[in-house]
Amino acid sequence: MIKPGFYTEDSSRASDAMTYVELHCKSNFSFLEGASHADELIARAAKLGYAGLAVTDRNSLAGIVRAHTAAKEHQLPLIIGTEVTPQDAAPVVVWVTDRTAYGRLTRLITCGRRRAPKGECWLSQQDIAEHSSGLVAGILPTHLNSSQLTNDCHQYRDIFADRLYLLAEPQAGADDRQQLRSLAEVARRTRVPLLAAGDVHYHSPARLPLHDVLTAIRHGTTVDEAGDLLFPNAQRHLKSLTDLATTFADIPDALRRTVEVASRCHFSLDELRYE
Repeated sequence: MIKPGFYTEDSSRASDAMTYVELHCKSNFSFLEGASHADELIARAAKLGYAGLAVTDRNSLAGIVRAHTAAKEHQLPLIIGTEVTPQDAAPVVVWVTDRTAYGRLTRLITCGRRRAPKGECWLSQQDIAEHSSGLVAGILPTHLNSSQLTNDCHQYRDIFADRLYLLAEPQAGADDRQQLRSLAEVARRTRVPLLAAGDVHYHSPARLPLHDVLTAIRHGTTVDEAGDLLFPNAQRHLKSLTDLATTFADIPDALRRTVEVASRCHFSLDELRYE
């Protein structure tokens, strides 16, 4: 069960009543993408007063075992999920609601891994549809073409129905407010509610230099020559409740929905038994 956030030294009284669950977070098990260990992410989220955390590595559940152990230690609810990247549709973050849905998600990932070379995962939107029962999903707007994003929402709504959201993940860019307005308009037209998230790649902004190195390695270049391949700032970290309240001040419902999504996800690794 998701519990309200609590006050810590990293939270302000202005955010005391606010609850937030980070639902899009990569660990170092997203190879050459995540720059923090799962236990670092869990510890930081607990210190910040989050009401929960989802570890959502790309096409993988590899990070959730360590996250589960750390979450029990810090008494922080852990939501199980992954970022799925089909080859013929927009990527989505999916979260598990129960034991049966967890089984479907593991089969989906296995399907994509078996048909691809080692280290890759080849999936289609039809694969996602066939394994979608019991999963909650959030569309990742990798572009802001309103027409294409609207089409993405319609396609995934046919699959997930009322278990679908549209992720809003501003990163302190110059056009954040315009992008949020565009997303809000698409959400209104398609009736797919906006959901706040952080696209987290590390627990602290101090990890940006390491992430730059990982990015350069992934693309076979150097940090000096990586250019636009690197993140423009260090914002993809776990943020304070105060910062989150400010970032999403124009769309506070998107923040509240993070707890709504988490409350739909009841699965724990403690339910698994060796057979």
